[in-house]
Amino acid sequence: MKISNKPVVQKIIQECINHGIKNVVFSPGSRNAPFALSFDAHPEIQTHVIHDERAAAFYALGMSQTLEQTVALCCTSGSAVLNYYPAVSEAFYREQRLLILSADRPKRLINKGHGQTIMQDQVFGKHVKSSLSVEDSNTNTNYESVTRFFEEMYMKPYRPMHLNIHLEEPLYGVSQIEFQENTFGKQVKADSEVIALTKEEVQNFRNKKILVLCGQGNKDLVLKRVLVDFNKNSNVVVLNENTSGINDGSFVNCIDRTLNSINSKNEKRFVPDILISVGGAIVSKRIKSFFIKNPPKQHIAINRSNIGIDLFLRLDKHYECHPASFFTFLNKKATLLNSKNFKATWNQLDYQIKDRIPGFFKKNQKDTDLEVFYALYHTLPEKCTLHLGNSSVVRYMQLFDPVPNVHYESNRGTSGIDGCTSTAIGSAMANPNIQHIFVSGDVSFIYDSNALWINPFPLNLKIVVLDNKGGGIFKIIDGAKSSSQLERYFEAKHKTNTADIAKGFGLRVHTAKKKMDYQENIIAFFQDEKAQILVLETDSDENPKELERFFKHLKND
Repeated sequence: MKISNKPVVQKIIQECINHGIKNVVFSPGSRNAPFALSFDAHPEIQTHVIHDERAAAFYALGMSQTLEQTVALCCTSGSAVLNYYPAVSEAFYREQRLLILSADRPKRLINKGHGQTIMQDQVFGKHVKSSLSVEDSNTNTNYESVTRFFEEMYMKPYRPMHLNIHLEEPLYGVSQIEFQENTFGKQVKADSEVIALTKEEVQNFRNKKILVLCGQGNKDLVLKRVLVDFNKNSNVVVLNENTSGINDGSFVNCIDRTLNSINSKNEKRFVPDILISVGGAIVSKRIKSFFIKNPPKQHIAINRSNIGIDLFLRLDKHYECHPASFFTFLNKKATLLNSKNFKATWNQLDYQIKDRIPGFFKKNQKDTDLEVFYALYHTLPEKCTLHLGNSSVVRYMQLFDPVPNVHYESNRGTSGIDGCTSTAIGSAMANPNIQHIFVSGDVSFIYDSNALWINPFPLNLKIVVLDNKGGGIFKIIDGAKSSSQLERYFEAKHKTNTADIAKGFGLRVHTAKKKMDYQENIIAFFQDEKAQILVLETDSDENPKELERFFKHLKND
């Protein structure tokens, strides 16, 4: 096949093939032409072209998290690569696999006044696992450094990696090249590990109140199974968020909803002797405050990563392994049943709260965000993937139990609003046989509106936008909600028409009918095969009041 005649480009393409990379996301430019010509010519590579580099990077992140594979990004020189940074930092904290291929001008031209030239070497700093700059040459040193770089790609924990390539002109030359056999399957070792705890460590878990807190993670049926078994012990309770990928009805799945109803006089009854945290980011601010105020005797983190594990500022032990291996060992070796029915303390309160929820919505029929999420909870298609925007959206959905057979996703690595739509689009493109639903606030939707420019737009994605004309989260959180500058600086009220933005990109918007309630409008939208976006207006002044009434009702005050 005819690909770039530059040896360094040929070497990188071969390594990408060897390491199982199947998708490369390009943004248009000239300096990255050798890669565009080469990847396009290879039959095993699928290329995607997205104009906006920020949207492109989040799109690649969405593909990576869904495929559980490395997805490559390729851009031209200059500020283009800087636009990748938000998605790179998100991928870093989510432990997702991105390979950034940034084309660069020759080293001798850096800081000499040439256009589209910045200091690209190590531009992502500590937010990548590894960073390498290579010259446009065919030296052994160049080849060996590229080989070592790719060998690190599949070492855990997974994180983005940056390869910066200085390219001389001309850029469009090609030559006939035959690649070696794809050796990906031969090179990557099976992900297996054996964990063994000492007798003293095992004894530590006996006759103790144990709470397992599950943060964000990929769908993991093995971890779910062993945790369900572990949770059968009467002294164990599992607290879970819907973004964990291991939802089960035997867990306490709505943390804020339950913590809200704990009487301050009885808080100590809910504090474990041992807190075990697994997974990534925790949405609930209440649980962070609860355990900082009421520290358990011991906090143990189970994670291959050492970043973000000391959430409660008193970590005692870190087991650097997969959580499934840890709990599998405990299930076999430790007899944990005892007279401390710690599970019942949490479960009884959780059951009482669940019983109170329907009564609240029978009495209250307001045009609020909370009503939208209650309607969504009852109308989500079976076996869909639900993408949640940040700020208030992901928090509202935590108030309702995970819907069976629905997989939840959200950009909780850095928790920014900047690429949520692009991520959902990338995920839907990577998984075309599954229905994807993305729920977004209006500010986040407008902020990432260039995502709607992506072509083709996935037909298996439907977007629900909650339009309250501002950042509604700031009317909920302490401090901002009582500030006299709330509307201008924090909520940042706007008059932008979100539906018109979508229409401007050629997308079909389902018009919500005022004579129908939220649930009826959502059902009609899901049944409309052609519509891609539904905008639901909510009352920004009523939203915080409704949420306050909801929590008060659950507490039975």
